[in-house]
Amino acid sequence: MTNLRFREDGSFRVLQMADIQDGPNVLPDTIRLIREAIRKADPDLVVFTGDQIRGYDPAYIDTFLRRRGEEPGARVRAVTEVEAKLRGIKRRARDRVNNRLLAMKSDGSNPDAQQTASTASTASTLVYSTTSDSQDVPTTLDELMDETRDKVRRTFAGFLGPVIEAEVPFAATYGNHDFQCGILADEQDGIYREFPGCLNPVDSPEPGTFALPIEASDGSGRVAMSVMMVNSGDYAGKPEENDAQYPAYVVNPRGLDLADSDGYGTPSPEAIDWLGAVQSELGERNGDGKPVPAIAFQHIPPQEFYDCLKEVPAWTPNAVEGARTHAGHCYVLNHEICRPGSRLGEAIGCADENVGEVDALREAGGYFALFCGHDHKNAFVGHAHGIDLGYAPTCGFECYGPKSRYRGIRLFEFHESNPAGYVTRMLTWGDLVGRYSSNEVRVWFEDHCVTGAISMRNELRRPQVFAVLSGAMSFGFMAVIRSLVKKR
Repeated sequence: MTNLRFREDGSFRVLQMADIQDGPNVLPDTIRLIREAIRKADPDLVVFTGDQIRGYDPAYIDTFLRRRGEEPGARVRAVTEVEAKLRGIKRRARDRVNNRLLAMKSDGSNPDAQQTASTASTASTLVYSTTSDSQDVPTTLDELMDETRDKVRRTFAGFLGPVIEAEVPFAATYGNHDFQCGILADEQDGIYREFPGCLNPVDSPEPGTFALPIEASDGSGRVAMSVMMVNSGDYAGKPEENDAQYPAYVVNPRGLDLADSDGYGTPSPEAIDWLGAVQSELGERNGDGKPVPAIAFQHIPPQEFYDCLKEVPAWTPNAVEGARTHAGHCYVLNHEICRPGSRLGEAIGCADENVGEVDALREAGGYFALFCGHDHKNAFVGHAHGIDLGYAPTCGFECYGPKSRYRGIRLFEFHESNPAGYVTRMLTWGDLVGRYSSNEVRVWFEDHCVTGAISMRNELRRPQVFAVLSGAMSFGFMAVIRSLVKKR
């Protein structure tokens, strides 16, 4: 595996890419943004902080997992079905009898005794497939999973292309949508390692949780700093509770993404313990027992991110309404603790439960920052609880997010003499390419998409939106008055 090391001038540069969230055919705009950012930054490392895969994309519909533990392709969102039809993705019959027989044989049960009873109810089901030539031929789940693996490879190859071309090492952790394609994180880890430059280790505590030590520039092998990748989980909730609330999810999966669960997931207890244990290991490696300066990257932010905000009255321009445990409260950035250039575009989508991750970072020592993705419109950096808490917005163009010019990749510049004194800034589409993307209609819709009462109120707090709606209503009112006057 590649040994990371500070340059001779003592510098080390990292690019954080968040929420690419695309299917097998990664959009050219996303690839262009990645390529231009690498050209501009000349990074030593690229970190992907989850939701690289748009697991709910119609391309993965045959094996879609709403939640881990379900049967692949069994429960599909209505909006995904509509998108599949618009893309011309056909239905294909899946041979569920063969799938069940294979499963029975693998667990030692007698398939012959149960085949007759099950044939009528499980003979076949229709699922979407991107292959239309053989749509009437029953397909086994194994075959569908193999197709999905190939699609995942294509997705990875698409956004990793510019990284591999530039010969920059990379590492990846996981979000709440990656697994929904049907391929779980442990197997995705293996697929990542098929690409040159991947630093995801085989022996990590869990997929997406591992350390990337960065050695001093003098060649001594001393660890001068470490990048920590953390798997922040996906969804909370028990399967039986999720099943009971599934109808609400189907009707409005975007606005009710968490309606059939207890919210977003959290890092596992093992990951929380690891945050301290790995610092002890690095201290032993250096021979002084001291924690090394470290920055952590993960997908879902912890609740402490709300402490970078300031609660304000509901009518405050550009305020956003909190989510779930913070619902009913409106927030803006607290500029006293947030760096210049910070942007708040949506609520912080943290878990309902606080598992003490930030406390664990402080107690372990050495950690000076935690950066996340997940909330596509947020790009702020604040300082709370003795640590920097920050975001990178989406760098993809196949998912919801801010205006094209604000989508981007976060650059970090560290110096081995004081890694905690790092400099960070956004490399945005607007700075690197131009104001508009190749599909501004889609970007506009994803920037202003309303999925419920909260998002409607947030839209109305945007001065430009309010001004346009007020103007339209005034124009309509005047038109009605004129028509009444003419009738007289």
